Amino acid sequence: MAEVGTSGGRKVAVVGAALSDCGRLDDATPYGLHAQAARRALADAGLDRRQVNGFGSAGLGTLAPVEVAEYLGLRPTWVDSTAVGGSTWEVMAAHAADAIAAGHADAVLLVYGSTARADIRAGRRTGDLSFGARGPLQFEVPYGHTLIAKYAMAARRHMVEHGTTIEQLAQVAVQARANAALNPEAMFRTPLTVDEVLAGPMIADPFTKLHCCLRSDGGAAVLLAAEEYVRDCRTAPVWVLGTGEHVSHAAMSQWPDFTVSPAAVSGRLAFERAGVRPEEMDFAELYDAFTYMTLVTLEDLGFCAKGEGGAFVERGRLRVAGGELPVNTDGGGLSCQHPGMRGLFLLVEAVRQLRGEAGERQVRGRDGQIARLGVASGTGGWFCSSGTVVLGR
Repeated sequence: MAEVGTSGGRKVAVVGAALSDCGRLDDATPYGLHAQAARRALADAGLDRRQVNGFGSAGLGTLAPVEVAEYLGLRPTWVDSTAVGGSTWEVMAAHAADAIAAGHADAVLLVYGSTARADIRAGRRTGDLSFGARGPLQFEVPYGHTLIAKYAMAARRHMVEHGTTIEQLAQVAVQARANAALNPEAMFRTPLTVDEVLAGPMIADPFTKLHCCLRSDGGAAVLLAAEEYVRDCRTAPVWVLGTGEHVSHAAMSQWPDFTVSPAAVSGRLAFERAGVRPEEMDFAELYDAFTYMTLVTLEDLGFCAKGEGGAFVERGRLRVAGGELPVNTDGGGLSCQHPGMRGLFLLVEAVRQLRGEAGERQVRGRDGQIARLGVASGTGGWFCSSGTVVLGR
């Protein structure tokens, strides 16, 4: 393993990680969930909010980092409002680690909260999230090319080119549910079968309902800090070993290959910078708004060759119990929770695993000890962006 740290300067660790209340929260507000997650992450670290001089936020308000920081009583001297969809938080973590390593910040808090489910229930928004119809999207929106249709089209292309079957894609949902069954915080824990996934209502061919993520409310927060803060923290550090980010396209017509996601670049960069190989990972936390995202990200991160994702997942490899590479150990967006831009939840779960705090779903390495290395990789938009973070203890 390479020396712990980023490309230069101080070493960087995740010292606090927490979720707000999650699931069905009809009376919560997004600001309240931000605050709850932030307080819990600071308490987890054992640091005071006055020690936080960096802040990252996206997805809420007109000026996200300004409004949310004010609500939290923070006055940061380093801010980030990067917004690239679900990969936002892995990209922000990369930026924060670089800033801390360079001495531009000492402790950076990343926080997110959403009442996506409650808003629909109360009629404050509809089920369809509009990204607008200007710029490149003007050539797709008039034809009803929705977000889910874009992912469905990409999945169908993989099936045509590589012989991937709908049963193999369904296995991703089945194994995510098996992991969720071990997680008392997961929204859905009842075991699934492939037949049940296939029998659900069609949403966008080839995706039936259970190929798609659930919709929930909830928030998450992660606190990154310089190495000298570690001795004052109440928890063991989880070191940031390497990061990578990449954006590929906005219009589907400009995507060179529907079977290759931007994780092919972000993952390669993260592993190279960490000085480790994919096969050394004890687990992976991957963005899974749809089953195909998990499958293609596994290929692009190098856990199997291109076109072999179907065969890789159908053998039960993704399960915490008995799997060779436990993936989405909390149940993922398919079964645990998905309040919108879920990338920060991937980092929280990775930290819990590396600290040995995951309870019944705890992953252990080949030596029987608590997991030592893990990767979190977020995907944004319609495979438009990717951020990958390699973590270790």
